[in-house]
Amino acid sequence: MPKESKQARLSRMHQEYAVLCEEIPHPKCALNFSNPFELLVATVLSAQTTDKRVNMVTPELFDEYPGPDALASANPEHVESIIHSIGFHHTKAKNIIGLSYALCERFDGEVPQNMDSLTSLPGVGRKTANVVLGNAFGMPGFPVDTHVIRVTGRLRWRSDWASGSPDPKAIEREITACFPPEEWTDLSHRLILHGRAICHARKPDCLNCPLNDTCPSAFAA
Repeated sequence: MPKESKQARLSRMHQEYAVLCEEIPHPKCALNFSNPFELLVATVLSAQTTDKRVNMVTPELFDEYPGPDALASANPEHVESIIHSIGFHHTKAKNIIGLSYALCERFDGEVPQNMDSLTSLPGVGRKTANVVLGNAFGMPGFPVDTHVIRVTGRLRWRSDWASGSPDPKAIEREITACFPPEEWTDLSHRLILHGRAICHARKPDCLNCPLNDTCPSAFAA
């Protein structure tokens, strides 16, 4: 296969994204939430588990602890008992209690609306911060999770597609440079949903993939 120029790759990226927009016209966050605090906590809980599992425990969690004030003073063992089924419950309970305390102490109980402040909270990295910025506040945010890493790699949307240990921050920087900021949140959602439905980790469903005529990795995995 001849080497693809940067301009040709950019053109292909936009063509493939247009297809994903047709296939997934109304993407949305898979986590259930009713305010920025709930989304922040739910996203922290979603690490190394599924959104579906998180959605099973958050109704009870938010019924017991409806805001940062309540969760900041919670008994860790009680929080652990509620979220036990999602795994890593000791660390996750510590983080959501800690971030709630930090919100009360440093941000008047409000979820901040910028990357630096969000990532200063316990258990909050760039991916979580981008989820909150994009979905709770409508600000440009491009969460890079395992699905985004896998799909952008197989599509060769990024220069380090062959790397065995790609840097999520570098992926975020390279991919967002190719799309307008107002598309970043939905772009991430569509890549994630495509990864879940079609471009599976172990055996991608290339036969039924709407991108199989342009994807450089089609039928190769």
